[in-house]
Amino acid sequence: MPLAYLNGNYLDQADAHLPLTDRGLLFGDSIYEVIPVYHGQPFQARAHLARLQQGLQAIHITNPLSQDDWLQVISTLSADTPAPAQSIYIQVTRGAYPERAHKLPAQPQSNFFAFSKILHTPDPHIQTHGLHAITQPDVRWHHCDLKTTNLLPNVLALATAHEQGADDAILVRDGVAREGTSSNLIAILDGVLTTSPDNPLLLPGVTRNLILRLAAEAGIPCARRDIHIDVLPQADEIWLTSSTREIAPVTRLDQQPVGDGTPGPVWQQINTLYQAAKTQPDNR
Repeated sequence: MPLAYLNGNYLDQADAHLPLTDRGLLFGDSIYEVIPVYHGQPFQARAHLARLQQGLQAIHITNPLSQDDWLQVISTLSADTPAPAQSIYIQVTRGAYPERAHKLPAQPQSNFFAFSKILHTPDPHIQTHGLHAITQPDVRWHHCDLKTTNLLPNVLALATAHEQGADDAILVRDGVAREGTSSNLIAILDGVLTTSPDNPLLLPGVTRNLILRLAAEAGIPCARRDIHIDVLPQADEIWLTSSTREIAPVTRLDQQPVGDGTPGPVWQQINTLYQAAKTQPDNR
């Protein structure tokens, strides 16, 4: 049985439990991160842990571990699951209390845990054929920049996409395409790699930030500006990016081909650079 880490202890995943009154379970009162590990080396871990810290500060939860302590947890869990690619899931909740109450506790005692999962990326079918995405209204709250566990709107949007024969949904609010259900959105518009500026309506993606750096170093023009929904169908390329999905090209949008309907040349270039970056020590 794979190990889990719970409140300072390592134990079998089957033995890791939280009380029924944990606020993460009852209210989604928690922050999480998912960190990929390739060949035993965490990828962009410090960036993920920095975002974890920012999210916890934003909802007034004290991080129970230092960054170095979290890195040790990641190392221990990944060593316990010998696989070429895996992800480490981390979650910190505000804790469990004697009774269910909306009021924040005066002296919170967090519950915090982590566990590993084998990754199967990159998906060869997606790399060859791309994804089919549909657009849907974004009905989420106004703090999508915080990686909380309040994910029901995302789950339902993805379910709707699957019901319509698509792989994912691109969420649209106020006429602007924001992001996928669990990924950031990038579009190639008139040769410019374009993504929305950081704001409370989307998650500041670790993978997206790395892609922007790789593109800039390769001399590819980049821009942070809103992608309006009336412009998105004319994009040469559309990508959905995340730490576990990596860079997934969207080749159909609302039943229409994106570009020539195959993963495009800019995606090919950036994906090659991204795969190389996974082996570089300075990206861990």
